Amino acid sequence: MVLLTGSGAAIAELVNSIMNGVREKMPRGDKGAYTDKQKRKAEHIEASYEERGVSEKEAEARAWATVNKESGGGKKSGSGRGKKENHSASRKGGKKGGKKAAKKTTNKAGKKSGRKAAKK
Repeated sequence: MVLLTGSGAAIAELVNSIMNGVREKMPRGDKGAYTDKQKRKAEHIEASYEERGVSEKEAEARAWATVNKESGGGKKSGSGRGKKENHSASRKGGKKGGKKAAKKTTNKAGKKSGRKAAKK
């Protein structure tokens, strides 16, 4: 038997949940510490993921992960607590997408005209 110290009700609840095989997940999703700008950014990112066919739940998770990576999580008020945002991941994604789109737009006429110019 293990002797535990602390709140009796909390310990009893923990023991009961372990004995019954039921474990509740920690509460997630409180967005109170985020600024309005971060919330708008997450909504925009989520919408773009959904347009590309990602499920609603997955799109939301990816959107908030992106906001957290760029801004370092929820912003708290106070002097000297701000940090610059890092947009390197967004820039990298934009470059990759841009290269792929540029490759798709080339057509056969463009290739032929290029060959003729090279032969002359």
